[in-house]
Amino acid sequence: MAKKKAKKKAKAKKAPVLDMLLVGSKTKAALKDKGVNVSADTLDALNMVVYWYIDQAAARAGANGRKTVRGHDVLSGM
Repeated sequence: MAKKKAKKKAKAKKAPVLDMLLVGSKTKAALKDKGVNVSADTLDALNMVVYWYIDQAAARAGANGRKTVRGHDVLSGM
């Protein structure tokens, strides 16, 4: 009788780890100054937003034939 092959378990893909672009203590202090509490996942979520803005600004600069990102490339997404 032949042995059964072991099934390989599908590994869950992890989201890529992105470097933190924010200064945690300064960001938390700014939120605390607004009178709100800061949960553990807040900095990660804000960091993802910053990366999104970077992607959008770079795409806008590229669409305009530039390699230089300007301030209005960032602000145009707001």
